[in-house]
Amino acid sequence: MKYMMTYDLMESARNTNQWLGATARAFAAYPMMSWGANPAMDWLKAWGEVTERTFSRMVMKPDWNIPPVTCDKGKDHPVVVETVLERPFGDLIHFTIPGREPSKRRVLLVAPMSGHYATLLRKTVISLLPDADVYTTDWHNARDIPVSAGKFDVEDYTLYLTDFMRELGADLHVIAVCQPVPLALAATAYLAEQDPSAQPKTLTLIGGPVDPEANATEVTDFGRSVTMGQLEETMIQRVGFKYAGVGRMVYPGLLQLASFISMNAESHATAFRDEIIRVAKGEASEHDRHNDFYDEYLAVMDMTAEFYLSTVERIFKGREIAQNAFVVDGHQVDMGKITTVAVKIVEGENDDISAPGQCLAALDLLTGLPDDKKASHLEPGAGHYGIFAGSSWRNNIRPLVLDFIDANAGKKTKKSGKVVAIK
Repeated sequence: MKYMMTYDLMESARNTNQWLGATARAFAAYPMMSWGANPAMDWLKAWGEVTERTFSRMVMKPDWNIPPVTCDKGKDHPVVVETVLERPFGDLIHFTIPGREPSKRRVLLVAPMSGHYATLLRKTVISLLPDADVYTTDWHNARDIPVSAGKFDVEDYTLYLTDFMRELGADLHVIAVCQPVPLALAATAYLAEQDPSAQPKTLTLIGGPVDPEANATEVTDFGRSVTMGQLEETMIQRVGFKYAGVGRMVYPGLLQLASFISMNAESHATAFRDEIIRVAKGEASEHDRHNDFYDEYLAVMDMTAEFYLSTVERIFKGREIAQNAFVVDGHQVDMGKITTVAVKIVEGENDDISAPGQCLAALDLLTGLPDDKKASHLEPGAGHYGIFAGSSWRNNIRPLVLDFIDANAGKKTKKSGKVVAIK
């Protein structure tokens, strides 16, 4: 499948479905169709509206759209997104709040590169902003990166994280979510050996595959059941002429989305059927629950082929992180060299992506870290999304993480449970 033709064929199918939806909506909205009551036209228009929106979102990067932050004096402050460090495959961005004094908590939120944009963590950012100065990694869509920019694999990802940590300085607290958990751990260990003064104060690891074999899921079972040759042959395609990354080998976002949806196909089909019914009845809205979720869920990005394949081969199959045998830029990283960075593990009891135990395995690797700098939390009843963006995160996990940050920051701050700016 490593051809531009297959990549363009998927894009053509997406574009055709978007056009069909737009055509159905326009046809049903034609004034002549309103001469009398015609339920069929209402259903056609509803189907067209939902279909057009669904397929158009697949190639759009969502906006951060962060609402103003209310500080302790009751004044609303706008949030401005600024680029701190710009790199070919991803930027370090800062959510600045003009008019607010700098917060004592400086947080780097490491977003996943697993098919969705960093805006997947929008709700996480919103929840942290009243209590912290927030930075995040904003990974770029591989289809938009020229081949001349070179490769980007798990080692490059790790080095990006070390550069971002150096840029922000040692008075920093890192929170890694899902896919980047093992690489954030490796980046911290790399700094512990190469540049100890650039290490963060704390490292919070949320639902990531440090040791995928600690508790098997469908994801790990799939990784074991296929060979690298099969993955490269069936998953990798070459970007077509439409985008700046023409010729780059990628794992296409549309192909990833098909995999995501197939895991829960029945529930997704039900969700779209119910939304069409709501639109036909006039009960839907621009920002209803369905649109808020699927506008983000359907927005997918291509990953470089080397990043996807090296993740499967080295993190899942080879378990290099779990075995403390991960090599970055010719240097074998030793997790045992982390001796001063406090580490907290957060897992969800019902996480079917990174099951309980996969992330907790990180603590066993930290042989040089005192026990009083290790912590863990298993959130009862929480799934994968809930531990970083749902009610479990907002009500239970976020306060625990902020308390952990404060306890290891070396200075006193206000109680984390209060939604006020820390000055």
